Amino acid sequence: MGNLSGMTAKVTLSFSDDTIEEARRFAKREGLSLSAWMDQAAREKALREVFTAHAAAVGRAGLDLESAALADAQEVALVDDALFGGRPRAA
Repeated sequence: MGNLSGMTAKVTLSFSDDTIEEARRFAKREGLSLSAWMDQAAREKALREVFTAHAAAVGRAGLDLESAALADAQEVALVDDALFGGRPRAA
C-alpha cells in the first residue's frame, strides 16, 4: 500500500460515512493508504480550481484561443479553395 512519505502535516478532519466508505474503497483499489488517497484527491481538486480560475481569467481577457485557431483554419481553407480550387496543395 502507498505510504505517508512526503506528508508533513497531521490534521483531524470529519467526513460523512458515505464519503469515507467510498474513499476507502477507491484507495484500496489503487493500492494506496486512505491518507495518501485523500492527499492525492485534495491535490487534484486544488489543481482543478487553479486551472478553472486561469481559464476564467483568459476568457475575461478575451483570449479565446480555440476560436482564434478555428478562425485561422477556416481562413486557410478559404485561401486554399481560392488558390487551388479544392485540389490538394503540394506539401
